[in-house]
Amino acid sequence: MSKLKKALERANQNRGSANSILNRSVKDQSTRTKTTIKTKVKNARNEIDVNYSHTKILDIDIEKFKKNKIFSHIKEDRMSDQIDILRTQVLNKLHEIDGNTVMVTSSNPGEGKTFTSINLGISIAQELDKTVMIVDCDLRRPDPSHFDFARDFFGVDIKQGLSDYLLGQADLTDILLNPGIPRLTILPGGKPLPNSAELLGSPKMENLVHQMKTRYGSSRIVIFDSPSILAISDPLSFSRFVDGILLVVEAERTSSEDLKAVMELLKGRTILGTILNKIISR
Repeated sequence: MSKLKKALERANQNRGSANSILNRSVKDQSTRTKTTIKTKVKNARNEIDVNYSHTKILDIDIEKFKKNKIFSHIKEDRMSDQIDILRTQVLNKLHEIDGNTVMVTSSNPGEGKTFTSINLGISIAQELDKTVMIVDCDLRRPDPSHFDFARDFFGVDIKQGLSDYLLGQADLTDILLNPGIPRLTILPGGKPLPNSAELLGSPKMENLVHQMKTRYGSSRIVIFDSPSILAISDPLSFSRFVDGILLVVEAERTSSEDLKAVMELLKGRTILGTILNKIISR
């Protein structure tokens, strides 16, 4: 058993059942997993039909989704089944804690946070009684190779976003986008900010999260694509506003020491689970 798997098991035991680890496997190409799902049946589920009267609607070519590995929108790809399994587990966890907001983070950059946030969000939006908002909270972006989900995954060059809203330079209705997928809204990050930690931890951001949580109730799931915990302080400033946290762990890269450090920093927060990403099938 690898040091990483041992660390995951120890973290699971130490945090208790409320913060148990999902330990789901997601791979950029393909993966083989065994899964047991407990599905909760809700009463009075109603299909939601969203009319985007104020949100800008984008027309994105399906080939762009394939190129950018948005597997959850491509049902013939076997990866979509793995993402749907993750969706079921996350929704069950949120139901248990009566929550609807999730922060997706990792120990280090490049471990698959944005890939996970987008694919999970699109998969949840395919539930007929859910709407989803994916928010880009990675506002620092000092690395030019950083993956911006509006530009690099949806192929949309957006000039304004969350940072502009927090600075009072844009209204929320002007920066929300529908990427051509029913029941899904995205909020891009906007221009990079050197003081992003202060803005993400500000009362204005707290009020925005509260609006997102309460305006549509449990039918709206909000996913915050966050920076890496060990890279900058932004996710720690922001994490107190969300109901739960998903931690992306890259197989063969994330060290057990990094994982321990992250769990220590997030002590007291609700960890919904970890996602073991980029497993190589042998």
